[in-house]
Amino acid sequence: MTQPKPSNFAWQDRNLIAKWKSALDIIDSKGQAVFTELFDYVEPQQGPLNGAIVSIKDLFQVEGYKTQAGSVFISQQLAEQDSTAVAQLRKAGASFLGHTNMTELAYSGLGLNPHYGTPDNPINPGRITGGSTSGGAASVALGIADAALGTDTGGSLRIPAAFCGLTGFKPSQQTVSRKGCLPLSDSLDSVGPIAKTVEECELLWQVLYGVALSADTTKSTDSSPLSQLKIVVPSNFGMNDLDALVEEGFAEKLAQLEAAGVVVERRFIDALEVYKTLPVWQFSAFESQAFYSQDYDLEKADIDPRVASRLARAKTINAEDFQQTQAARKAFIKQVAEAEPNTVFLLPTVAVAAPKLSDLELDSEYDRLNLLCLRNTSLANVLNGCSISLPFCFKQEPMGLLLTAGNGMDQVLLDLAKKLESILRR
Repeated sequence: MTQPKPSNFAWQDRNLIAKWKSALDIIDSKGQAVFTELFDYVEPQQGPLNGAIVSIKDLFQVEGYKTQAGSVFISQQLAEQDSTAVAQLRKAGASFLGHTNMTELAYSGLGLNPHYGTPDNPINPGRITGGSTSGGAASVALGIADAALGTDTGGSLRIPAAFCGLTGFKPSQQTVSRKGCLPLSDSLDSVGPIAKTVEECELLWQVLYGVALSADTTKSTDSSPLSQLKIVVPSNFGMNDLDALVEEGFAEKLAQLEAAGVVVERRFIDALEVYKTLPVWQFSAFESQAFYSQDYDLEKADIDPRVASRLARAKTINAEDFQQTQAARKAFIKQVAEAEPNTVFLLPTVAVAAPKLSDLELDSEYDRLNLLCLRNTSLANVLNGCSISLPFCFKQEPMGLLLTAGNGMDQVLLDLAKKLESILRR
């Protein structure tokens, strides 16, 4: 294992009080609907994140504050202790500005919220930020926060990262604790960061994983060297129904990588034909309905109608149906692991450019665009893998390059992402 060179992060040796005040000014002027609540300033601990401001998705318990999941029906009881992820960040020296807005219950890839308002896209006003970690991405893109802590069930870190010109990393599920974090799907949820660079995401993940004892320590979950990886653009998944601009931008970046010596295969992936037959919607519907109905009458609760309709789909299946879907997912994971052990799938993060808020007024368009936004990113969650979205701009439109690998390949995926990031920035 190699020791990385000590890095200079934006938050090192900064005047934190001045930065905090500046962040509050930005919230007042441009950050409406980005946060559901703001936290009081607390003197940070020493550590690799000392000086960093991190926004916290409204799913994570923060001691002394309520956790609402972007809703108004959930109990406003104050948390008695931090969630594990928040505690890890706090121990590493991070400062927390507030709970960020989100799609209610994290149940959409678009980021709209009728209760707290919908954050505007900081790069393209009038467009959505994407979701469900909408406020988190907006907080980083606006310069309010250095990073955002969020969750990813089908793309909720990577979609908003792509729409907001940022880097979003969905780690392998088991590497970051979900204790003290409200779930959407226990099967698919992962906890991870949104930040500006791969290196920042890497450090945040190492802190969350519990291995970053200082800014220059690292630990790998997988020993595969970069030379063993095969980068593959599947010919039978993720490349259809693209916006013309996304298709052009992806092709240009692919050509740029290949010109720099990156070998990219284009081929048919048998397992992805199986993936297309999986009723992936069942995971969030069945598991979230089971969780929240323990304490709340969901039919009477004041819930975003577009979220309520998704929760209600759980009633169309029974436990036996869901067990069959779980078994089919397990078989799919095994098939990919055996057939593509060192493969990294390369795709556009999102099939479309960030839609205008006005494009989503009709439920039919909302549903169509939600599915399209989630399509490419959801693969990593169903695969139980790790995935990162790298930002690039094409004709002034922010987009993402999506890398997806198998479970436990987090560190080698981050190493590859740093290599590709350096090429994309040339």
